[in-house]
Amino acid sequence: MKLQTMTPADDWEPAPDTEDAVLALGKRDYEFHVWGGDWCIDCEDQLPAFGAALEYAGVDDDRIQHYPTEKEDDGSKTGPGVETYGIEFIPTVVVEHDGEEVARFVEAAEESIAVTLGRKLRSATAAE
Repeated sequence: MKLQTMTPADDWEPAPDTEDAVLALGKRDYEFHVWGGDWCIDCEDQLPAFGAALEYAGVDDDRIQHYPTEKEDDGSKTGPGVETYGIEFIPTVVVEHDGEEVARFVEAAEESIAVTLGRKLRSATAAE
Protein backbone atom coordinates (compact mmCIF):
# COMPACT_ATOMS: atom_id res chain seq x y z
CA MET A 1 0.00 0.00 0.00
CA LYS A 2 1.35 3.41 -0.93
CA LEU A 3 1.14 6.51 1.21
CA GLN A 4 -0.93 9.14 -0.59
CA THR A 5 1.11 11.79 1.21
CA MET A 6 4.20 10.61 -0.74
CA THR A 7 2.62 11.82 -4.00
CA PRO A 8 5.15 14.40 -5.23
CA ALA A 9 4.15 18.04 -4.80
CA ASP A 10 3.67 19.71 -8.18
CA ASP A 11 5.12 23.04 -7.10
CA TRP A 12 8.30 21.82 -5.38
CA GLU A 13 11.79 23.02 -6.28
CA PRO A 14 14.98 22.76 -4.24
CA ALA A 15 15.58 25.79 -2.05
CA PRO A 16 18.65 27.89 -2.86
CA ASP A 17 21.91 26.22 -1.80
CA THR A 18 20.25 22.83 -1.23
CA GLU A 19 20.39 21.24 -4.67
CA ASP A 20 23.61 19.30 -3.93
CA ALA A 21 22.04 17.81 -0.79
CA VAL A 22 18.87 16.83 -2.66
CA LEU A 23 20.82 15.28 -5.54
CA ALA A 24 22.82 13.20 -3.02
CA LEU A 25 19.63 11.16 -2.48
CA GLY A 26 20.06 9.69 -5.96
CA LYS A 27 23.85 9.26 -6.02
CA ARG A 28 23.86 5.62 -4.89
CA ASP A 29 21.44 2.74 -4.90
CA TYR A 30 19.91 3.85 -1.61
CA GLU A 31 16.71 2.23 -0.38
CA PHE A 32 14.23 4.61 1.27
CA HIS A 33 11.87 3.22 3.92
CA VAL A 34 9.12 5.73 4.69
CA TRP A 35 6.75 5.43 7.66
CA GLY A 36 3.82 7.79 7.75
CA GLY A 37 0.09 8.10 7.92
CA ASP A 38 -2.22 9.83 5.49
CA TRP A 39 -4.08 10.99 8.62
CA CYS A 40 -0.96 12.66 10.06
CA ILE A 41 -0.61 16.46 9.76
CA ASP A 42 3.22 16.33 9.90
CA CYS A 43 3.21 13.75 7.10
CA GLU A 44 0.80 15.85 5.01
CA ASP A 45 3.13 18.84 5.47
CA GLN A 46 6.45 17.09 4.76
CA LEU A 47 6.05 13.98 2.63
CA PRO A 48 4.78 15.56 -0.64
CA ALA A 49 7.95 17.69 -0.80
CA PHE A 50 10.08 14.63 0.02
CA GLY A 51 8.36 12.65 -2.73
CA ALA A 52 9.10 15.50 -5.17
CA ALA A 53 12.73 15.66 -4.01
CA LEU A 54 13.20 11.92 -4.60
CA GLU A 55 11.73 12.32 -8.06
CA TYR A 56 14.02 15.33 -8.72
CA ALA A 57 17.05 13.29 -7.60
CA GLY A 58 16.11 10.47 -9.99
CA VAL A 59 15.27 7.88 -7.33
CA ASP A 60 13.27 5.03 -8.89
CA ASP A 61 9.96 4.16 -7.25
CA ASP A 62 11.14 0.58 -6.68
CA ARG A 63 13.73 1.92 -4.19
CA ILE A 64 11.04 3.58 -2.05
CA GLN A 65 9.17 1.40 0.43
CA HIS A 66 5.98 2.76 2.00
CA TYR A 67 4.92 1.71 5.50
CA PRO A 68 1.49 3.09 6.40
CA THR A 69 1.13 3.40 10.16
CA GLU A 70 -1.77 3.79 12.51
CA LYS A 71 -1.91 5.51 15.89
CA GLU A 72 -3.12 3.63 18.94
CA ASP A 73 -5.10 5.30 21.77
CA ASP A 74 -1.89 5.60 23.81
CA GLY A 75 -0.13 7.40 20.92
CA SER A 76 2.07 4.45 19.95
CA LYS A 77 2.38 3.59 16.28
CA THR A 78 1.49 0.25 14.70
CA GLY A 79 2.07 -1.12 11.25
CA PRO A 80 4.60 -2.95 9.11
CA GLY A 81 8.19 -2.70 10.35
CA VAL A 82 7.36 -0.44 13.30
CA GLU A 83 8.85 -2.79 15.89
CA THR A 84 11.74 -3.98 13.72
CA TYR A 85 12.92 -0.42 13.01
CA GLY A 86 11.91 1.12 16.35
CA ILE A 87 9.48 3.64 14.88
CA GLU A 88 7.97 5.94 17.49
CA PHE A 89 7.22 9.13 15.54
CA ILE A 90 6.15 9.85 11.98
CA PRO A 91 7.18 10.73 9.45
CA THR A 92 10.28 8.58 9.79
CA VAL A 93 12.55 7.82 6.84
CA VAL A 94 15.31 5.23 7.07
CA VAL A 95 17.90 5.16 4.29
CA GLU A 96 19.76 1.92 3.70
CA HIS A 97 22.64 1.01 1.42
CA ASP A 98 23.58 -2.62 0.91
CA GLY A 99 21.18 -3.57 3.72
CA GLU A 100 22.79 -1.23 6.27
CA GLU A 101 21.15 1.87 7.73
CA VAL A 102 23.14 4.94 6.70
CA ALA A 103 20.77 7.78 7.65
CA ARG A 104 17.50 8.40 9.47
CA PHE A 105 15.04 11.28 9.66
CA VAL A 106 12.54 11.32 12.53
CA GLU A 107 9.49 13.63 12.61
CA ALA A 108 11.04 17.08 12.23
CA ALA A 109 14.28 19.00 11.74
CA GLU A 110 15.40 22.52 10.93
CA GLU A 111 15.59 21.61 7.25
CA SER A 112 13.36 19.45 5.06
CA ILE A 113 13.51 15.67 5.04
CA ALA A 114 15.35 15.66 1.70
CA VAL A 115 17.96 18.22 2.72
CA THR A 116 18.51 16.68 6.15
CA LEU A 117 19.03 13.20 4.70
CA GLY A 118 21.01 14.47 1.71
CA ARG A 119 23.48 16.29 3.96
CA LYS A 120 23.88 13.16 6.12
CA LEU A 121 24.47 11.02 3.04
CA ARG A 122 27.02 13.46 1.60
CA SER A 123 28.87 13.45 4.93
CA ALA A 124 28.80 9.66 5.11
CA THR A 125 30.21 9.20 1.61
CA ALA A 126 32.86 11.87 2.17
CA ALA A 127 34.07 9.93 5.24
CA GLU A 128 34.56 6.73 3.21
